[in-house]
Amino acid sequence: MHSFTEENYLKTIYYLANRRQGEVSTNALAEMTATKAASVTDMLRKLAEKQLIHYKKYQGVRLTDEGERLALQIIRRHRLWEVFLVQKLGFGWDEVHEIAEELEHIRSEELVTRLDTYLGYPQFDPHGDPIPTPAGQMPETGYRKLSEVEAGEGVCLMAVLEHSTEFLKHLDHSQLTLGCQVTVNEINTFDKSVLVQIESGRSVFISHEVARNLLVKN
Repeated sequence: MHSFTEENYLKTIYYLANRRQGEVSTNALAEMTATKAASVTDMLRKLAEKQLIHYKKYQGVRLTDEGERLALQIIRRHRLWEVFLVQKLGFGWDEVHEIAEELEHIRSEELVTRLDTYLGYPQFDPHGDPIPTPAGQMPETGYRKLSEVEAGEGVCLMAVLEHSTEFLKHLDHSQLTLGCQVTVNEINTFDKSVLVQIESGRSVFISHEVARNLLVKN
């Protein structure tokens, strides 16, 4: 049995490793979890003793096969609960992350199986993130960041990397919703902000910070 804190660390290590395409530093974990580096080191030692991570002091951290399996289970539960909260209980996509953070620690496999069936086997959560399969595989999406799109190119908004309430409300205010078609009309050479036209015809300026947190496909 693993504690909630241990599960949160496994999930965070998985996210950071995939974002950075490699091992995760103690400092990156401390920043992500808003925890002192010494406390992070203590937790990493515990996870290493349980053979859930590969860890040596002053070196990067990576998940073992078992650690990755557990991380994907947690992520699967989290994303299924987000779908349930939005589709069945009427929560907004900006309201569900913290609630799902609590629900993801319910470990009943039967509950997760029935939840998946009840929801019709969704493949993506409300933020566009792929839901790991029951076998523990993370589907590939092939998305790219809006900040990488060139002027004149039309793309479809598929997912968001940032899940904070403030960020999602900002997107709602800008009428940027998943599935909408956007065309990059202009890229500012000074600050890399972009002017996009939404399929409704509305034009919106998007900062580089926002653009690099939006995932799109052609």
